[in-house]
Amino acid sequence: MSNFITAADGTAIFYRDFGQGQPVVFAHGWPLNADAWDGQMLFLAQNGYRVIAHDRRGHGRSGQPATGNDMNSYADDLAAVMEALDLKDAILVGHSTGGGEITRYVGRHGTARVAKMVLVSAVTPVMKRSESNPDGLPQDVFDGIRKAVLDNRSGFYLSFPDTFFGWDIGFAKDEGMRLAFWQQGMSGSAYAQYECVAQFSETDFTSDFKGIDVPVLIVHGDADHVVPIDITARKAVEIIPNATLTVYEGAPHAVPTIFQDRLNADLLSFIKA
Repeated sequence: MSNFITAADGTAIFYRDFGQGQPVVFAHGWPLNADAWDGQMLFLAQNGYRVIAHDRRGHGRSGQPATGNDMNSYADDLAAVMEALDLKDAILVGHSTGGGEITRYVGRHGTARVAKMVLVSAVTPVMKRSESNPDGLPQDVFDGIRKAVLDNRSGFYLSFPDTFFGWDIGFAKDEGMRLAFWQQGMSGSAYAQYECVAQFSETDFTSDFKGIDVPVLIVHGDADHVVPIDITARKAVEIIPNATLTVYEGAPHAVPTIFQDRLNADLLSFIKA
């Protein structure tokens, strides 16, 4: 089943919802949409769970407003989905920017509807270098992404998969993955995707971590050249109460795709624990 819910400002948020059982809710990375979670959703639905994934506003099939392209609105949109479907005891799973989204959701809306959380290659606690975060990535990295979106978004979404999927470090190239990445990226709004760069790079989620009072599994590849593990997962596990870090040795950023079977098994084990 797929449908739309209406966010507080009237934006239509597309979501996909199938399976039966305890709900597992997915938040995707930039610049993708809910399709990025196909491998996990199909697997968990076949193993007795209800799976839900939405397209972030400005991305995929959701509305593409000129306003609200910020982390607080992303979190509130997720809350609207959770409330409209009356989800309880949910497992929240976020990849990359989606990891930030589910973290900010808890920071703003609490864990009343949440049983556990999974952060996969997540941008938390903060990506950009600053006086308070001297180990972060420099501003010019994110300026380069913005320029690529402005100059030739289509070309960038064809070339970026080389790093995203780890083909530049030896993983076998798959043109189907490249085309899926391109299609998902191009289905969204260039404006919203441009605005989102600041959100995934500059947002500090440290204070949101304090509101997490449920078990958290952190999964990250130590060869992630998009969201380096040392400035994200290794810091997050030291801050989040009741968090466990599982390092995928040699894994790139696209853990849900390149390490699909391993992640699926780890998700199932964590959910059942």
